[in-house]
Amino acid sequence: MTLACVATALALTITPARPAGAFPHVVRSGETLAQIAERVYGRVEMEQILVAANSLDAGRGLSIVPGMRLEIPSVGHHRVTAGETWTSLADTLLGHPERSDVLAFANEAKPWIQPTEGQEIRVPYNLRYVAGPGDSTLTVAYRFLGQRDKAWMLDRYNRLGGESLQRGDVVLVPLTELELTTEGKALAASAGALVRSEGAGRAREAQRRAETELPQLAADVRSGRYVDAVARASRMLGSGELSRTQLAQIHQRLVEAYVALDAQGLAETSCLAWREADPALVLDPIELSPKIVRACTNASTLGAAAPPAAVIPSAPASASAASSTPPSAPRRSPVGGR
Repeated sequence: MTLACVATALALTITPARPAGAFPHVVRSGETLAQIAERVYGRVEMEQILVAANSLDAGRGLSIVPGMRLEIPSVGHHRVTAGETWTSLADTLLGHPERSDVLAFANEAKPWIQPTEGQEIRVPYNLRYVAGPGDSTLTVAYRFLGQRDKAWMLDRYNRLGGESLQRGDVVLVPLTELELTTEGKALAASAGALVRSEGAGRAREAQRRAETELPQLAADVRSGRYVDAVARASRMLGSGELSRTQLAQIHQRLVEAYVALDAQGLAETSCLAWREADPALVLDPIELSPKIVRACTNASTLGAAAPPAAVIPSAPASASAASSTPPSAPRRSPVGGR
């Protein structure tokens, strides 16, 4: 048997099943790991990720040869469905519910604030590393995560309970800094990885951009820049697939802007979309102007499929005037005119 056959067979035997975010690459003649790392990630130092992901450091180490099939690590993506939490997602996507903190932090979120329906989240790549002589969570954290102070995270992620690593122990290292180059994305696409990874994060990028623009959209409405608000909201809606929470906020601002512009029909249409994104919507006449309540009430007759928005009855004028107790929570100023 040739050396190439032995190396290929061994690599395939000891390489774990490919995660949803990873994709295969067949080594071509003259290629080195450093060249592949630079093409895929744009950084030569990512060679060590390829070495660990393909167990090329097993024993005395394996050299790559033409025809060898390598696993190229990359992050995965998942679209959140109704009822999913960080805990349930971590159990499904990362292998254990106690890894929910890592999943939340990988998405710039707080573990106690659950993801929203329609949100696209980033799923870390679980790098399998076999501990060698002298390895500890400190050295592994520094080698793959660039920070020794993340050793506690590796300990918790692998449920080590503070125990020292022994030679041969398998450690899972959650990697998120695996941004692909344009060429890397093309290689992933040709391998079908982008389809498995639910759009390769395009929805997530659109959702992140929307999060940065939502405060600006609200500011446009508050400042009376209604035409600018409509233009911004329309641009956000066309940027990609947004979460239901984001859609509800955008359509709410559109309703407010259209009401202020006396575009009653457009306001009613936007309210239908608002209610579809937020079925639990309650129209508070203290929070919202009468024009907005009226537009959304009229919209109820237009969209038979959408659940009618609940309307909180207005308090009698005498009771309102007599009450001197401030509301328990601050309310934003009504928009759209009274």
